[in-house]
Amino acid sequence: LQNALGTRLDMSTAYHPKTDGQSERTIKTLEDMLCACAIDFGKCWVNHLPLVEFSYNNSYHASIEAAPFEALYGQKCRSPVCWTEVGEAQILGPELIQETTEKIIQIKQRMQAARDRQKRYADLKRKPMKFQVGDKVMLKVSPWKGVVRFGKRGKLNPRYVGPFKVLERVRDIAYKLDFLEELSRVHNTFHVSNLKTCHADEPLVVPLDGLH
Repeated sequence: LQNALGTRLDMSTAYHPKTDGQSERTIKTLEDMLCACAIDFGKCWVNHLPLVEFSYNNSYHASIEAAPFEALYGQKCRSPVCWTEVGEAQILGPELIQETTEKIIQIKQRMQAARDRQKRYADLKRKPMKFQVGDKVMLKVSPWKGVVRFGKRGKLNPRYVGPFKVLERVRDIAYKLDFLEELSRVHNTFHVSNLKTCHADEPLVVPLDGLH
């Protein structure tokens, strides 16, 4: 099916949202639109979903420099608002195919440019971090999600616990840590974004109370 459609299936992995970023951005936009619809129309907001869909499909997208409707059908949507306007000359046959092909190429180039621009923005905030076997690191914990959580006091707990010794490097993005007996049930391999170097000269221990 992929070959017949001329498409490619990209798989996404944790901490590498290369294929998820566009979906997450779209979902966020739709959530905002539905939230506004629910506020404006109250309990009957469901009846206005077709208008929300129509609005999204005819909104200008900076990444492709066109509306989704125009990108799909090769022409702007003629809504009831512009039915009374003088329409452009109809394009039929080979001319329509040629124009559609040109727009597809143009849209692909714009989307690639948008991805490159987003990557540059993301790279500005990324700091490559590498550890050596035997280094002391602190482990980041989250009160809401992740493999390590606090069961008490939530956000008031320290954001990092440790230190832990690095036992093994798993490729370039993950490290295996030497856990204590209290954490024997926790998987001891973590992404580099959850770790930071322990700079304390003296022995430092952040308590593990309430950690599970």
